[in-house]
Amino acid sequence: MNRLYEKYIKTESLPTLFCPGCGNGIIQYAAIEAFERLGIAEDIACVSGIGCSSWIPCYYKLDVMHTMHGRAIAFAEGLKLARPEKKIVVFTGDGDCVAIGGNHLVHAAARNIDLTVIMVNNYIYGMTGGQKSPTTPKGARTKTSPFGCIDQPIDSCKLVTSLGASYVARWTTAHPVQLEKAIADGISHKGFSFIEVLSQCPVQAGKNVYGEKEPSKIMEGYKKGTYIYKPQAGALTGDIPAPQDGKIPIGLLHYDPDASEYLQRVEERLKAEGVR
Repeated sequence: MNRLYEKYIKTESLPTLFCPGCGNGIIQYAAIEAFERLGIAEDIACVSGIGCSSWIPCYYKLDVMHTMHGRAIAFAEGLKLARPEKKIVVFTGDGDCVAIGGNHLVHAAARNIDLTVIMVNNYIYGMTGGQKSPTTPKGARTKTSPFGCIDQPIDSCKLVTSLGASYVARWTTAHPVQLEKAIADGISHKGFSFIEVLSQCPVQAGKNVYGEKEPSKIMEGYKKGTYIYKPQAGALTGDIPAPQDGKIPIGLLHYDPDASEYLQRVEERLKAEGVR
């Protein structure tokens, strides 16, 4: 672990801004494990927006764009168009990605542009005081839902799959080995890769969502409240699997390696028009 930290992390910037028990460190390390596995650190460029999870890549010794709230994917698309040879990895949170950034998310998924989006879902706005986010469960009492959340939570994986994302996975911080593999697979995939990570926020979500502030107990709850989806042959190109017995499906949920990628379509059109 120390070897990878020395290679990838700006140790002079430690300690991080993450609260004790936050899941961001697990995700941060899973990502550099994936970069190391692929051996493409020099080809990686990271983009993030605003929020706790958007600080994850800011400690990397890599090319990083820390951008505006909700605009990480828009910046990432522009970077991909300008530098198509780069592997672009976006770090974002449920509020940054699905709320203010939702418009950019849906269009990037529909384009199936070659980006890897890692969305850290802690079910709340953690950095700004504990407001309800688009993924907050019904009944949760937050700063902006003091009488209990009445909105239907958005299933981000189902949303991007319905629009055309060609690699969709969901894991939790209690599954770091599987998460690292999913990140590596998402980066290797040619198309829009979306990886949702259920991550503990002991401070804000611990109080308002879980009713539990002990990180290990929250992570144990992730293990008990999820099931690993094991598709039948050919099932990965269909709809996102549904919850079973109240448990959330995790694993590789949707995969279509033959889907047409956006930059490929651009090149084909330019060639057809005689521009290339």
